[in-house]
Amino acid sequence: MRSWEELANAIQDQDPVSGLTHCFYKYPARFSPSFARQIVLSFSKPGDLVFDPFMGGGTTLVEALALGRRAAGTDISSLAVFLTETKTSVFSSTELRRIKLWSQRLIPSLNLHNPTARQHKWEDSGYFRNISGRRTWAVRKLIEMALNAVPQFDSVREQKFVRCALLRTAQWALDCREDIPPVSEVRARFSVVVDEMAEGAQQFAKETREAGCADVVCLHRSAVGIEDDARITELGHPALILTSPPYPGVHVLYHRWQILGRRETPAPFWIAGTLDGAGSSYYTFGDRKNVPRYYEVARDAFASVARLCNRKTIVAQMVAFSEPEWQLPSYLEMMQDAGFLEVSFPELANSTDGRAWRSVPNRKWYADKMGNTGGSKEVVLFHKRS
Repeated sequence: MRSWEELANAIQDQDPVSGLTHCFYKYPARFSPSFARQIVLSFSKPGDLVFDPFMGGGTTLVEALALGRRAAGTDISSLAVFLTETKTSVFSSTELRRIKLWSQRLIPSLNLHNPTARQHKWEDSGYFRNISGRRTWAVRKLIEMALNAVPQFDSVREQKFVRCALLRTAQWALDCREDIPPVSEVRARFSVVVDEMAEGAQQFAKETREAGCADVVCLHRSAVGIEDDARITELGHPALILTSPPYPGVHVLYHRWQILGRRETPAPFWIAGTLDGAGSSYYTFGDRKNVPRYYEVARDAFASVARLCNRKTIVAQMVAFSEPEWQLPSYLEMMQDAGFLEVSFPELANSTDGRAWRSVPNRKWYADKMGNTGGSKEVVLFHKRS
């Protein structure tokens, strides 16, 4: 039975993201797992299909699986697919013990005085940009040394897990920091990250097995044309589509870290072993200054999503706008053009427009310096096929 109070509280949740495998990586603009959990509980039942066409860090899929739903997602970013595949893998106790033993043996060997093979292919392709300077080269070399040891695992699943641990460690050391920690702290952090991830993976495996459903599909592709992809259509109509698409006009770096200010690096793709796309507009429906282009791409994507739905499918999404006064009406018009009709739930409304709005927690430091902007607020929208 739906609990409006619990759902309303989950929408407003400001707690740090934690639990299950959500600690694997801090994906930009991810929503709260408690929000995802309550939406899944409220609008689907065990065995139903939950779909996220812009799955990002995989929060929707992780929570759906832990609650006994089938889960599917797509994303145009290879980094997002890598993360979601890793976070939704059900690792055995044997695999996790092997990973922890490997990390314990590896850490003492991560000495900057030791030689290591340079990964020239990645360097020559620009993936080391802004991480080989005077203040960052040591962290880059440490990660490079560890990556060179990843092939010691025969299992691709285990390789992805340790790559993800290195990704999370490097993100902690480099992304949006004004001070770069010494390598001794990075080594120590890597050990902590592996332990935290192993604990989260154990919890996820336990809940998923108890829920009795581990069916998951993660596809590296655009949502446009998804209605013609048999890998999705053969799953049947989704009961729930839960997503957070790119925000119109809002600056979000899905594909880069910011090093010592606003110097960007595509290093996350190198660590994950995946390839970057074609610049920021590749991941955000177009340049944030060209908002009309955003709505064109969004309409095409949601029109394809609409063709997957039946009349019972609920579409729940969390969105923010740089200028909500005119962008929200335009967004609702885009959804209508794509084949959806907005659904209101007065029990969740906390504003005069009858919708649920929330403040964005844990913003990046450069966003905090700008104070409250349009993108400081998110709104939860519900739709059905029209």
